[in-house]
Amino acid sequence: MVKSVLGVVGGSGVYDLPGLENAEWVWVESPWGDASDSVRIGYIDGLKTVFLPRHGRGHVHSPSTINYRANIDVLKRCGVTDLVSVSACGSLREDLAPGMFVLVDQFIDRTFSREKSFFGSGFVAHVSVAAPISPNLADSIEKAAKAEGLSYHRGGTYLVMEGPQFSSLAESELYRSWGCDVIGMTNMPEAKLAREAEICYASIAMITDYDSWHPDHGSVDIKAIVKVLHENASNAQRLVSRLAKDFPKERPACPVGSDTALDHAVLTAPDARDPELVSKLDAVARRILVQA
Repeated sequence: MVKSVLGVVGGSGVYDLPGLENAEWVWVESPWGDASDSVRIGYIDGLKTVFLPRHGRGHVHSPSTINYRANIDVLKRCGVTDLVSVSACGSLREDLAPGMFVLVDQFIDRTFSREKSFFGSGFVAHVSVAAPISPNLADSIEKAAKAEGLSYHRGGTYLVMEGPQFSSLAESELYRSWGCDVIGMTNMPEAKLAREAEICYASIAMITDYDSWHPDHGSVDIKAIVKVLHENASNAQRLVSRLAKDFPKERPACPVGSDTALDHAVLTAPDARDPELVSKLDAVARRILVQA
């Protein structure tokens, strides 16, 4: 069993929680560059909780300019074992209405201008993301949603688009034909990098709109999205706060191997590894580097 540290990445409605004790903003250096912001570290019922504003306070980073590698590296350096992503998404299904939470379990990555791996030339590794969501963490989120009486849906595929523009009607209809359930811009490569860092990951998609496919809603309206986000902020706070209060202080092994993803992933022989890249992986790959 490993001592749990809960990480949360999302917006101001998530990290500004009542009940967070001894909270302080801490800047953490990363060899991968600057993270989106400082992290806010505090305790909820004795559980260390680390919050990172994905877009930075004041929303200064677009989905394409977020330094996802630095963000995950910083959370790893803070000891995060389980990471919850909270993000605004569009719905690609009639029954997933604005205001609902969707606990997704799969992704389709359509991003194309982001750094997607900590590994590369001089240190090659291939992790599996067949099951990108850690089921134990998703179970805990579902229990928290039930306890708070929130409207949620368990399961679904999140189409991650590059952005920052919203979908064309043709794109929206294409993604619906693929069987996707929600669409957003931020969970990739975040989920892939969390897996490389051996952090259990789960995603809460907050539905804000019907993307551009719905005949009764037309194109996406950013004002309407912000309105739904503000209205739903208290629900997001309740969900995350309850999750932290009820979260196990010690985490069992992940059923899909999120916490041991690097065990058989590295192909580069120890004597052939690039020392500079190895030094940058001191947090992400610490467990296997110590064993080497």
